[in-house]
Amino acid sequence: MPQPKTLSLSLISTALLTALSAPAFAQEAKEIATIAPIEQISIFGKKNPLNTVPGSAHLIDEAELDAFKYSDIMRTLASIPGVYIQEEDGYGLRPNIGMRGTGQNRTEKITIMEDGVLAAPAPYASPAAYYFPTSGRMESIEILKGSSTVKYGPRTTGGVINLISRQIPEEELAGKLDVAAGQDGFGKLHAYAGGQGERVGGVIDIYRYQADGFRDINGVGGDTGFKKNDAMAKISIHSAEDAKFDQVLEVKLKYSDETSNETYMGLTDEDFAANPYSRYSASQKDVMETEHTQIQINHIIDFSDNLTLGTTVYHNDFKRNWYKTSKIDGKSISGDGTQIAADFDKNPTSDGLDVDVKANNRAYISQGIQTELNWYLGNHDLSFGARYHEDEMDRYQWVDTYFMGSDQVMVMTEAGVPGTDSNRVDSAEALALYVQDKIQLGDFNITAGVRYEDVTTRRIDWGKTNPGRDGEPDTDISNSFSAWLPSLSATYQINSEWLVLAGVQKGFAPAAPGNAERQEEESWNYEAGARYNAGALTSEAIFFYSDYSNMHGDCSASKGCDDDSIGNQYNGGEVDVKGLEFSLAYNFNNEGDINFPVKLAYTYTSAEFANSFESDFDPWGRVEEGYKLPYLPENMLFASAGVKADSWELTLAARYTDEVRTVAGQGEIAQENLIEAKTIVDLSGRYFISDAQEVYLTAENLFDTEYVTTKIHGSNFAGKPMTVTVGYSYKF
Repeated sequence: MPQPKTLSLSLISTALLTALSAPAFAQEAKEIATIAPIEQISIFGKKNPLNTVPGSAHLIDEAELDAFKYSDIMRTLASIPGVYIQEEDGYGLRPNIGMRGTGQNRTEKITIMEDGVLAAPAPYASPAAYYFPTSGRMESIEILKGSSTVKYGPRTTGGVINLISRQIPEEELAGKLDVAAGQDGFGKLHAYAGGQGERVGGVIDIYRYQADGFRDINGVGGDTGFKKNDAMAKISIHSAEDAKFDQVLEVKLKYSDETSNETYMGLTDEDFAANPYSRYSASQKDVMETEHTQIQINHIIDFSDNLTLGTTVYHNDFKRNWYKTSKIDGKSISGDGTQIAADFDKNPTSDGLDVDVKANNRAYISQGIQTELNWYLGNHDLSFGARYHEDEMDRYQWVDTYFMGSDQVMVMTEAGVPGTDSNRVDSAEALALYVQDKIQLGDFNITAGVRYEDVTTRRIDWGKTNPGRDGEPDTDISNSFSAWLPSLSATYQINSEWLVLAGVQKGFAPAAPGNAERQEEESWNYEAGARYNAGALTSEAIFFYSDYSNMHGDCSASKGCDDDSIGNQYNGGEVDVKGLEFSLAYNFNNEGDINFPVKLAYTYTSAEFANSFESDFDPWGRVEEGYKLPYLPENMLFASAGVKADSWELTLAARYTDEVRTVAGQGEIAQENLIEAKTIVDLSGRYFISDAQEVYLTAENLFDTEYVTTKIHGSNFAGKPMTVTVGYSYKF
């Protein structure tokens, strides 16, 4: 079998020598002042204020994250306009997130980062995010859309989400303990502690959450929940106060694992109407197991007040095996298999069922080195960046066969041989370069930039009859391509309250190894809007338009694709996406003892194919010009209202999602392809015992609304019912 890639030793040694060569670390230590977070891992900061960004920019800070203490990233992001979420399992374990009409399946069409580093398992070769950073342990979340995303490829059409992990506390010792328990066996433990010494600082962050699940397996019962552990540690060394250059070296280590008893087998319409929280007995063996490890080394050196170099080396390993039912009596669950399973559970007979359970076993590597030089020269803020990146996905899969009799218990009859179902490696190497200049001309701010991507992808397939990977593979295909991606944007400060903005950029997504035509996704993206900030009122309205010359559709099991097509990428040609993002926040009685914060976010989207074609990609199928894209709601609305006093607060949040179609089409949506509109309401209450202690209560889906989240394989999945959680937190 191929050996995992290892990052070139010369790259690692260069980065480490750069970090350690300066005389700062040989100097005598002296007491230092409080340490600011490393700004180079974030999008926004002192050098890039949120309010002056020439595009749609949002920051969810720690105070806002604490309001509901969500562990589900999709609930957290519901308050951001232009961000689409498609629920699936109810707990947000495998998020589906999109931006500005990109589509949201497995978050594969946007750029996800943690602390400035690409977070998808294989961002170029296989971006579908079956791994997503644990959002509950994050300190803040940054969201950026539009022309300013030129620095944060590879996907530059929709936008960027950067999750900022726990920073090293500035105090000598600080930390927090947060415990919670709720319905369906939900439990959470979050604890961190750390501090800053004279030159050395560190922090450890541990997050564990779990649930028994809200679904019941017909006949046999069993756990339908999950257990997830996430641990992170950081240590940093600062240069001495009298060193020639200010430097910081930070090492971050992270580990996470997950066991979730989730399935891709939903319910028929009839069974969903009868009991949306049931599961067929043929899914009783379904379980996902994952493991993720990361090492990240950051080095920052300030050559002067106007010249800073930041370098990061990173390596991510991710393994996952989703062991799940694929066929019933030889019929795929995308076809007649689900109906056969449904009929059997209504009348279990001794004839029984043969059930194929596929081990969707994959291993991923993502690693690289990236650097950025920031040079502040008069009214110019120049950024020069480079990243060399490697990633791969190794599919090594098999199918086990079970028999299920009238007792509805599955017994293995034949164990599959690993490598006899899917046996291939998809990989990519990429070099990205960019330069960006922010120019201040009075009340005008102009941002011009260009990004260059040079990518080579490769697919090696040994076929299903050569699990030992002996000799030459059946298929060995490579593809090389490059792209220049310019961007230009501007803001004008009309007065202290009003700012207008506009921008244009070329969008890009690399062609995956499974793209038969080896064609990149390309678009031109435009935006224009305004911000108004006055006292307790903040607001923003932005119109956006994306003109695709080619849009990708990626085939995955989560889209109900046939087993032999999974991993393939299809080209949809021309697509027009246009819409409006609007957000508003106001705090009534802002100076009073009791104040009333409100927030509103609205998104309108129209996304249509601009050409006709036929596709083997099931969500598209036969497309006529003017057909609407699937899984994109036309209207989304978020609204929250709160009451805050010195010792308590109460917040109500509601999100409305318009109906969506699961297959491209036009006009009225056929019932089998319809996910109905829904409104979900969450409630949060907090009582502050002291400055250090609080107790809280949350009720997710307060009105216990029954709704469909997705129709994977043509069957129905239910959202999480009302779940009440109580918790306690203590800070020191």
